[in-house]
Amino acid sequence: MSLERALELAERGRGQVEHTHPLVGAVIVSGDEVVGEGWYAGSGSPHAEVAALGAAGERARGATLYVTLEPCAHHGATPPCAEAVVAAGVARVVAGVGDPNPKVDGRGFEVLRAGGVEVEVTDSWKARVQNEAWRVWISRRRPFVTYKVAMTLDGRVTVPGSRWVSGEESRRRVHELRAASDAVAVGMGTVRADKPLLTARDVDVGRQPRRLAFGRGPLPEGSELELRSGELERELATLAEEGVRSLLLEGGPTLAASFLAAGLVDKLLVFVAPRLSGEGPGPVAALPEPIAAGTATGSSCGSRLPRRRTGRASATRSPSPVAASPPSP
Repeated sequence: MSLERALELAERGRGQVEHTHPLVGAVIVSGDEVVGEGWYAGSGSPHAEVAALGAAGERARGATLYVTLEPCAHHGATPPCAEAVVAAGVARVVAGVGDPNPKVDGRGFEVLRAGGVEVEVTDSWKARVQNEAWRVWISRRRPFVTYKVAMTLDGRVTVPGSRWVSGEESRRRVHELRAASDAVAVGMGTVRADKPLLTARDVDVGRQPRRLAFGRGPLPEGSELELRSGELERELATLAEEGVRSLLLEGGPTLAASFLAAGLVDKLLVFVAPRLSGEGPGPVAALPEPIAAGTATGSSCGSRLPRRRTGRASATRSPSPVAASPPSP
């Protein structure tokens, strides 16, 4: 429960923490009592562990620290958190996950153990997902890429005579995804066919994402998209250098196949609509070899469709997003 609480605290920093830092929450427990809590709130604020230690004071001695991410072990704008934890006399640290930052990457745990602190790493999936974009950005120096696609039950991404594959609720979810992403991208085939805006609309948005088109130009007259015509790895590295941590890839199948074949997709988000198309392309063009997904989750999106009778009772659901991710750093 204390690690769950630390994850909740970490979320308080979302939207405030600079792109170069992760979300972190910390809880200090002495006996059965929570004696200190903290989270990183952005530049100029103490790190989560230091904030929690400050709240706990002397009660931190002999206590257990629950923290969502491995305490840092390097000197940056602040001294190493791992050293502060040892100095405070904390007896045990339970960490959600290790820090993939090359400046840390296990060194925080080493400092703790060398200082006589018992260390347990739970390798929490929730802790990984909480900072999924930052983890890829800091360790691989490219944005975390999510490929979003809507398809029918027979695996088609178009429906004859219809502009949309999925319903209104799932399309709203897509605008929420855009609002939460640093950049949104499509291929030039989609640009020429649909002339997409790629803006986040009718949802709360602090700032619009950068809107990109991968492929050979030119862009249609009046398009406000950024054209990225270079090799994918190089383009993603450049975007990372410019502060883009998360990229939402919206299509089409050819561009998706290029990203997948290069190992550049970190998450698949598939909206499966209860429709049959009968013709049209699938979500991904030809791949050189099959690709295995890692963890998969699913949820319902929108209201259920009416029950229909066709000889025997059956029920169908509205478009449902299914997410699959390979192991994150």
